[in-house]
Amino acid sequence: MNDHAEAAEGAVGQLTIIATPIGNLDDLSPRAQRAIGAAALILVEDRRHAQRLFQHLGVQPKTLALHEHNERVLAPQIALRIAAGEHIALLSDAGMPLISDPGFPLLALLREQQLPVTIIPGPNAALSALALSGLPSDRFSFEGFLPAKGGARRTRILALQREPRSMIFYEAPHRISETLADMVELWGEDRGAALCRELTKVYEECLRDSLGGLAALLRAHPDKVRGEMTLVVGGAPEQTLEEADADRLLGPLLAELPLAQAVRIAANQSSMAHRFLYGRALALTSGRDPV
Repeated sequence: MNDHAEAAEGAVGQLTIIATPIGNLDDLSPRAQRAIGAAALILVEDRRHAQRLFQHLGVQPKTLALHEHNERVLAPQIALRIAAGEHIALLSDAGMPLISDPGFPLLALLREQQLPVTIIPGPNAALSALALSGLPSDRFSFEGFLPAKGGARRTRILALQREPRSMIFYEAPHRISETLADMVELWGEDRGAALCRELTKVYEECLRDSLGGLAALLRAHPDKVRGEMTLVVGGAPEQTLEEADADRLLGPLLAELPLAQAVRIAANQSSMAHRFLYGRALALTSGRDPV
């Protein structure tokens, strides 16, 4: 039966999300290899990048570029093809599709239309770095890429100041030193961290240190500022009940008043010591816990 006959009889296809290697091509699972070979169409982020994987597998599938500039336009067309019976695969350049990669508009549409989607899991830089970091991994927050511009990046970092879970970031080599410097300033230099670079590749390296230690290491060894980078940072120390109460009281005051005036009002409205409140106010306004 040909494809047109299947479509006419109401056959429904499927989208298969396939995780691809983040460096070592041998990490592609046999199941993923079979799915790539069987798909009628492969959605790829970059055809040139995908070609390296296809050459490794010895296949030349039909591909369609799906990226941030065209995915909203192409999503309805792809959904129609799946509804008509086609089996289509989605790959990113490396790792798990949709994780800081294109694909969400398509998945949202397939969800809305209740069309079949399955997944073949595999390599992922974020989870690999977390496991290597030696930092708490029972609870974590994936933050992806921070904003490229300095002001927006610092605002986002400050918003994460009290995040208690380990945090995972993707960062470009030309911005990693600035990001570490911002984190040191806003979170303090002693926060535990790990910088994993070139995961699964020949020059894989995981640098485990404090934020301040990593920043100093990169200054001393600029040759390490290269390759794909994943940064894992330990969560904020758990606040005491008194600290949490002070921060709740000071927050609205500091948003409207100078620090000294906010502390004076907070001290008058509570039984907390002026010195303690002043320290919490400094922590809230500078982003760094008082020494």
